[in-house]
Amino acid sequence: MKTLFHDFSLSALVAGCIATLISYAGPLVIIFQAADSAGLSHALLSSWVWAISIGSAVLGIGLSLRYRVPLVIAWSAPGSALLVTLLPQISLNEAVGAYLVANLIILLVGLSGAFDRIIGRLPAAISAAMLAGILFSFGTGLFVSLKSQPVLVLAMFATYLICKRLLPRYAVMAVLLVGGLVAFATGELHGEALVIGLAVPVWITPEFSLAAILNIALPLVMVALTGQFVPGMAVLRNAGYQTPASPLISASATASLLLAPFGCHGLNLAAITAAICTGREAHEDPRKRYVAGVVGGLCYLLLGLFGATLVSLFGALPKELIAALAGLALFGAIGGALAGAMAVPEDREAALITFLVTASGMSLLGLSAAFWGLIFGIAAHLLLGARRNNQASRAEALGEREVAR
Repeated sequence: MKTLFHDFSLSALVAGCIATLISYAGPLVIIFQAADSAGLSHALLSSWVWAISIGSAVLGIGLSLRYRVPLVIAWSAPGSALLVTLLPQISLNEAVGAYLVANLIILLVGLSGAFDRIIGRLPAAISAAMLAGILFSFGTGLFVSLKSQPVLVLAMFATYLICKRLLPRYAVMAVLLVGGLVAFATGELHGEALVIGLAVPVWITPEFSLAAILNIALPLVMVALTGQFVPGMAVLRNAGYQTPASPLISASATASLLLAPFGCHGLNLAAITAAICTGREAHEDPRKRYVAGVVGGLCYLLLGLFGATLVSLFGALPKELIAALAGLALFGAIGGALAGAMAVPEDREAALITFLVTASGMSLLGLSAAFWGLIFGIAAHLLLGARRNNQASRAEALGEREVAR
């Protein structure tokens, strides 16, 4: 503790607080949409918020102190997006069973040290395309909400563009503030729904079904490993930190397993918010930036304890504001996923198939679009790759014959 106090700085305090606020301003909105689509009670939603907040807090504080690295933990935003379309068809108990299966697989990956090998074999374009397909509806939802709340949505959209030009780091937070002010000014803010209260964890007995495992667990594993841990580790590496991936994955999966019966769908390394804590803004000395990770964890702890208040706060906001905020908060993730999907010319067609199937929202044999997008994409990748290999082999054989002549 003496070392922590000695290394403490105002810049690290601000960086940790901002990173946490951005997490709540953006990705948390998607959880509210998922809960609304499933018709979850405020008690269950409050428990969900409590679980992901407390898990992020404990991991962020513990891992940052253990490795002296600003490790920011968050919940999977793409994983939350996946649940928006699936929870109405799958019971919450089955979803919790799928969470347990997904995090058990991730834990085994972490303990085995196979993370780098698995990522090396998985076509990056396919994973990126599946992620883009999952997030696609949130981007379009922003503009769909224009019809019912044009003033509110246009004000938020303009704020986003202006802040991305001038203050990109605070764009999402500014959008939330402007949206709240416009909603208040137009009488769309339902203040009577706001309550002050602590979150109470609610136990959800897990149930296991093949449909939930295929539709939720497998996509969650894919998204966590490729869409969360890969960029999260990239942020650390770019900042000069060589922290091993395996213990971070294992710790996140263990916490997720313990908290799954209370609603936690998955915890992982943060990427966007982590960049705030790993950069020079947190501290000039990289060895002292870990304080920002600890501060972020403490902020998660405080806000998580008041999960019921957070639930009522977002419940007081109009649905169009939530939809617009979710879409704007995911712009960067959607753009990055699309860029990754189209980056490799050889995999472009397979990635396009994956994206279209996933974004379509189709369902076949009780299995979701995300699952089928992955299956169709990998099949296309293998078939088209085999065709290219055959063509290359024939060209090489012809070349050898010409040389022999």
